Amino acid sequence: MTSRRTRPVDVLGAGELLIDFLSADFADSFDSVSSFKRIQGGSPANWCMNMARLGNNARLAATVGQDDMGDFLVNTVARTGVDTSPIRRVAMPSTLILVTRSKNVSNFEAYRMADSEIDSSQLPDELWPQLTLFHTTCFGISRQPAQGAIIAAARKAAAAGCQLSLDANYAAKIWPDQAEAQALVREFAQLGALIKVSEVDWERLYNHPMKDPERAAAFFLDLGAGEACITMGGEGCLAGSSKGGMHFISGRKVPVKDTTGAGDAFWSGYITAWLDGHTPENCARAGRNMAELKLSVFGPLPDKVDRAVIYADLA
Repeated sequence: MTSRRTRPVDVLGAGELLIDFLSADFADSFDSVSSFKRIQGGSPANWCMNMARLGNNARLAATVGQDDMGDFLVNTVARTGVDTSPIRRVAMPSTLILVTRSKNVSNFEAYRMADSEIDSSQLPDELWPQLTLFHTTCFGISRQPAQGAIIAAARKAAAAGCQLSLDANYAAKIWPDQAEAQALVREFAQLGALIKVSEVDWERLYNHPMKDPERAAAFFLDLGAGEACITMGGEGCLAGSSKGGMHFISGRKVPVKDTTGAGDAFWSGYITAWLDGHTPENCARAGRNMAELKLSVFGPLPDKVDRAVIYADLA
């Protein structure tokens, strides 16, 4: 096992940092929700914070408003040890999302403002030779000007030998142009990205249910993805690479207090293990263990997570 931590900065996440208003109780729809709890949210932000909790050197490029909510967001991220210097403040309200607390797939309504204002100044060319892995999401690249800035940065990063990572968390209500989304996910795969997609994301992105996870993983690998990981909720996940074959990791029953952010927790465990030189199979095990920690708490994880916990049962 050879560590992939060969550059000064482990990871940079780019994309949404926003307010989640999460229903205080479990709910299937907003009709039955009477109160919400304010929580810092946004997939790349959650992922970066979890990476920092696991002891990684993590930076976040995002945009928030010059408002009290923006202060709350930046301060919350910074407290976990993430480098927030690439976060930009703009004269717009911070983005917020209403989210139902769920034991399955959460429902959400987005009120987008500042999150999509990322520009090239936050992603400077001199960073890429210093960075090991650059991560973003479908949400993060769903709207201009952030889309143009992040895609241009990804191309430069790949050319500089930086590993790309994409959470293909597609939703039509966030990104109505499905053909554009498919094209950009394809480009990330062709650039050798590590691709994560859930079975729900797959159906939303490609308009048909995922009947065979191995074929879904092979779809991305055949395009050139470095690794592909298909998550299937409580059923488990499948991870593979063109060199190491496919590996299914079964899910385990755990008490569920909140599913929000579980996918981000999973991918932080996966990428931490990847940085440490583990195989896709062991990366998936580490991801499962980190996701189980998140499922067991309402809201964010503790400030620090011992990496030994997510490596406890690796093959």
